[in-house]
Amino acid sequence: MTESKLYIEGGRKISGEIGVHGAKNSVLPVLAATLLSGGVCVIHNCPALSDVFSSCRILRSLGCKCRREGNTVEIDSGSISDYEISEQLMREMRSSIVFLGAILGRLRRCRLSFPGGCELGPRPIDIHLSGLRRLGAKIYEDHGVLDCTLSGAVTGADITLTLPSVGATENIMLAAVLGTGETVIRNAAREPEIADLAGFLNACGADISGQGSSTVTVRGVQSLHGAEYTVMPDRIVAATYMGAAAITGGELMLKGVRPSDMYSTVSVFEQMGCGVYPYSDRIYISAKKPLQAVKTVRTMPYPGFPTDCQPIVMAVLTKAKGTSVIVENIFENRFRAAPELRRLGADIKAEGKVAVIEGVARLSGTATVATDLRAGAALVLGGLAAEGTTTVSNLHYIDRGYESIETALRSVGARIRRN
Repeated sequence: MTESKLYIEGGRKISGEIGVHGAKNSVLPVLAATLLSGGVCVIHNCPALSDVFSSCRILRSLGCKCRREGNTVEIDSGSISDYEISEQLMREMRSSIVFLGAILGRLRRCRLSFPGGCELGPRPIDIHLSGLRRLGAKIYEDHGVLDCTLSGAVTGADITLTLPSVGATENIMLAAVLGTGETVIRNAAREPEIADLAGFLNACGADISGQGSSTVTVRGVQSLHGAEYTVMPDRIVAATYMGAAAITGGELMLKGVRPSDMYSTVSVFEQMGCGVYPYSDRIYISAKKPLQAVKTVRTMPYPGFPTDCQPIVMAVLTKAKGTSVIVENIFENRFRAAPELRRLGADIKAEGKVAVIEGVARLSGTATVATDLRAGAALVLGGLAAEGTTTVSNLHYIDRGYESIETALRSVGARIRRN
């Protein structure tokens, strides 16, 4: 069966209102965390993403009951019966490694293979494993399969991460929640999604403090219970739709967002000359003036500029007057959008950690291929601004993080279809 493509007729301004769905990077660890509750959890604002469907398949394979109605997912983890995730399920998504801490915390045994997903270069899990070993886990690796055991409950530890890894912070939190002592994570990731995971766990009866700061403290509790929780909005999706308005010279009201999570991203759009007006739960962006180059954009751990937004901003800067520089400090293969954007007529030179973008007057539609999730979103933005027809293939990448991106964009004036 031939995979479908997006067909985009460019040159139409994006204008109107879009609601932003729940955050992929929050809902996946929250779904893993439901394993620890031993009861029924109801998760609202849970987007229809392929990664979410993969998470539910993993939960079912472990013995959980999973039911979805609209954007609400109900998970009953009372009957969890297995500690092993098959290689096939692990390969479906990159963030599947977050199940390690949750299964280990609940069953004290976990067996799984290394995760799959987007190929962004090494995303080493040695920081995860080092932290779990500090909690008392014995971890054996055999031909790409990890076998992890705890001889008893976690007794707590003082752990300093070598870098503020989001996944490692989450895995240590999940493993330590049902321990008997106090675990302190220093140099912890500060992303809002970490705070969202802690919010859910605390709603289930956990005792976590310091989330959102560089020191997170987990005081072990005997048991958790089910809870109802609403996942935070997706700040990367919000930035993508801001980019759609900016690159087409349009204006957009984004509803259901948290502007306080997006200061570094908003700042870059303001530097381009966009008018950005944040309210308590929405952002208005207007790009009536010609876009201007941004001297330097550097990706950094939160609260710095997010690496996930870098390909999106790169796409927008292809139409900005002047020379922009992007320095990628998180992933080594994060410029995979550049060759495909060049096919549209963009002037991008990328080498190592640095990309130099010379703004061009026009982009021209052509056939493009998504090479990862955010690169795919960048190509959609390029297609919106290009003259003529642009096709984007490899949509399975885009579907990992965007709930029917074509429907959302069509609702605000884009001529885009999936076929």
